[in-house]
Amino acid sequence: QVQVVESGGGSVQAGGSLRLSCAVSGSTASSMCMGWFRQAPGKEREGVASILTGADYQYYDDSVKGRFTIFRDNVKNTLSLQMNSLKPEDTAMYYCAAGRPGSTSCYIRFLRSGYDVGSWGQGTQVTVSS
Repeated sequence: QVQVVESGGGSVQAGGSLRLSCAVSGSTASSMCMGWFRQAPGKEREGVASILTGADYQYYDDSVKGRFTIFRDNVKNTLSLQMNSLKPEDTAMYYCAAGRPGSTSCYIRFLRSGYDVGSWGQGTQVTVSS
């Protein structure tokens, strides 16, 4: 079982930047899906970005392409999301997630559907004001 704990949320004005971090512990595979999801009030949870660790393949929702970057630090065992040019519509609770053992379909089965998510963090709030 993989455990993930987020940090780094906060409040920022539109156009600003934030970096979210996720401490990863437990039985991690050398290659697995990890990523970030978000849920705004009254909306369903949606995938933001994912990465296949080991291969470093990255996937992004169209709404954040060019503004957000997902990356993994294997030495520190963390997953991070650098968010630039933030918009008010980015306001949401952000969740770190780790894939089920053997998960390698990091776009359709992980990011788009959440089907292969095995572990969720508790969430960290991001608020962007206009």
